[in-house]
Amino acid sequence: MAGDELPALRWGGHALEWGVSTYVMAILNATPDSFSGDGLDGDLSRAVDLAQRVVAEGAGIIDVGGESTRPGYSPVDAADEIARVVSVIRAIAPHVRVPISVDTSKAAVAEAAIVAGASMINDVRGFTGDPELKFVVARHGLPAVIVHDRALDGPGDLMTQVLRELSRRLDSALAAGIAWEKLIIDPGFGFGKQWPQNLELLRRMGELKVLGRPVLAGLSRKKTIAHVLGAGDRSPLEGTLATTALAISQGADIVRVHDVEPNVRVARMTDAVVRGNLESPERR
Repeated sequence: MAGDELPALRWGGHALEWGVSTYVMAILNATPDSFSGDGLDGDLSRAVDLAQRVVAEGAGIIDVGGESTRPGYSPVDAADEIARVVSVIRAIAPHVRVPISVDTSKAAVAEAAIVAGASMINDVRGFTGDPELKFVVARHGLPAVIVHDRALDGPGDLMTQVLRELSRRLDSALAAGIAWEKLIIDPGFGFGKQWPQNLELLRRMGELKVLGRPVLAGLSRKKTIAHVLGAGDRSPLEGTLATTALAISQGADIVRVHDVEPNVRVARMTDAVVRGNLESPERR
């Protein structure tokens, strides 16, 4: 059962109760070049509408990103990334009560986003892209998602390599002063891994619990789904929904998705089976 022995994460008026139900993290792309074609590209009115809609649909966290990480993406400098994410975060913060995460690997972007209203950091580089980022997180006392993004080293066991690297990154975060209870891990589906390895990673996700931290899974619209279903460049919704259910059954505490409402419904059904959460939506 995912996360049921972990204490709740509480900070700045927010709380995440691990093991009760899965949190759905809604993706808001403040970019013109999102791999899934859903970038906001500076439309703040649309950003506010979307933020309010996903919360109404059941999102427990909103993740705002200003730099695409799709294959072949063009890097964005800190100034441009700040211009993209800060305006969106500042616009949506007064309208939602859930935590707002900023998806960045840059210390300067994180600092500006926090001032604008972000209360979590989601770093796909796991504090290896900008060494100063972990000190920003520690100084503000915020939770952080540490992602595994390294290419695997040869033919060795996949999960052994992922666990070893995530453990190193957790140690680095602790050494910088980030509290243990504020660290969340993400095995990094699609980052440095081929699609068959992503499938193995999903199948073996339960092994991540040995690290003693909540687990985030991000498989929404990933090309692995298209490889399996033969959908060319598209990743059909039903493939994402299947991975959401499987990830929760393997211990995921948070699922990061584009299509919130159907994933919330799948999470609710899976939680009833996996966690024994029988609470109906009407009683929540």
